[in-house]
Amino acid sequence: MIIDWYPGHMKKARAQIVEMLPLIDLFIEVLDARLPHSSSNPLLGKLRKDKPCIKVLNKSDLADPTITNAWVNHFDKQQGIKALPLEATDRRSVGLLPKLCRKLVPNRGQKGQKPLRVMIIGIPNVGKSTLINTLAGKKIARVGDKPAITTCPQQIDLRNGILLSDTPGLLWPVLDDQAGAGRLAASGAIGENAYDTAAVSLETANFLGERYPDLLQKRYKLQEIPANATETLEEIGRRRGCLVSGGEVDLHRAAELLLRELRGGKIGRISLERPTDIRIIEEKENGNEE
Repeated sequence: MIIDWYPGHMKKARAQIVEMLPLIDLFIEVLDARLPHSSSNPLLGKLRKDKPCIKVLNKSDLADPTITNAWVNHFDKQQGIKALPLEATDRRSVGLLPKLCRKLVPNRGQKGQKPLRVMIIGIPNVGKSTLINTLAGKKIARVGDKPAITTCPQQIDLRNGILLSDTPGLLWPVLDDQAGAGRLAASGAIGENAYDTAAVSLETANFLGERYPDLLQKRYKLQEIPANATETLEEIGRRRGCLVSGGEVDLHRAAELLLRELRGGKIGRISLERPTDIRIIEEKENGNEE
């Protein structure tokens, strides 16, 4: 299965970001707390250069809290970047963000100072628009449960000394890491026409069986985890009535159900990747280069 998804407006978005760079004091990169590595665009790190950055780990209410804490430590110790787990609709946790922005850029945004110019960036469907609406205290940005809702940049005056520039969700042109692309597809960040639902669901079922067997068994009332992902998906479909005439399991319906419930947090608080997973991948890549 090859996943390749790069809507045309994203090329334009990249050019717009480059054009606005000289006017920006700080970046907020919104990530999916369930997959902070795969939901981060390497291009964005190159674009911002040495300007300060806050990584917002959104949807933290859906992620495994122990692993989220490990990611916060990873970004702090390995990259020297502050990471803030939150849920974009929670005003209390979102309220910590402006304070952290001012702390990182102390010469702007305070009374009597010039506005603090912040750009919010991230790949599609990680919750940028929801976060902006919560920061602004009203509906400004369009919100949807599908990627590529925001298609042009906009600037919002938060009226607290911060000027916020929103940008379209930006993916890199080629999804070289197909394992990461599979996790993105499972999370809902990639348009559904770009991947095979059954294949992504099978990978997800296999992952859940290995990392979160107790949650999988509890949600679908499984006596035990089946021997392989196909059998797991068949059993889920059988127990949830995803059947066709003759009592056969409709695997496509079962696949859609599993992904839908994963994205909605119905199975439990699940993280799709850990910092240790990424270190292993990076070590292998570095070894191949040598």
